Amino acid sequence: MTPLLEAVDVTTGYGELEIVHRVSIQTEPGEIVTIIGPNGAGKSTLLKAIAGVLPKFSGNVSFDGRDVTKLNAPKMVALGASFVPQTDNVFPSLSIRENLEMGGYQRTSGTSARVAEVLRMFPELERRPGEQASNLSGGQRQALAIGRALMLDPRLLMLDEPTAALSPVMREEIFDRVEEIRDRGVAVLMVEQNAKEALARSDRGYVLVAGERVLEQSGEEMLNNADVGRLFLGLEPAGRGA
Repeated sequence: MTPLLEAVDVTTGYGELEIVHRVSIQTEPGEIVTIIGPNGAGKSTLLKAIAGVLPKFSGNVSFDGRDVTKLNAPKMVALGASFVPQTDNVFPSLSIRENLEMGGYQRTSGTSARVAEVLRMFPELERRPGEQASNLSGGQRQALAIGRALMLDPRLLMLDEPTAALSPVMREEIFDRVEEIRDRGVAVLMVEQNAKEALARSDRGYVLVAGERVLEQSGEEMLNNADVGRLFLGLEPAGRGA
């Protein structure tokens, strides 16, 4: 299968500081791919570079067979690759509906119908579309941010720490929605610290350490990998524990 997204030997960082070193990853249509690793590994930096938020120092990125290495975030969104940052991802002073309408600003038609469709995916938001976003809980804001990103019918959804600081119940809710989005035909590439839960929902995963890719496996293989479990999933080695 031809990858929907393919990043080859991407090197990136901030200013002149190189954080990510020659990393290659790909996402195929209709799959969830999760990037895990320790804090400071460059996971979010890599995702931002792929999404066009940060420039690439070197390497190439292609989307649906097209070279998008030099495209910025708005142009990536226009092509069908939406990005949801970890923070500052909604307009607090606008209502739920207004946030969604802002997410669909590039649509030429069908905005109201798409708003209704997205709201149906998030019942907590659908029940109060006129609520100001500043009044929402952290999990509800994250749901709204994902909904905004879906307004332009992307083929790829990139999520940076979608469940950070959320309660276990809200984490489960967000992961359920991510699976539903995948089942609707949207590929998902996400960075996630709640690695065990994320990998259980993922088709494939990558491990980044010190800005380098050190492992690629299926989600199931990673969950059963003793080294991954010990280092990133909080699991005790076999034969140890209470």
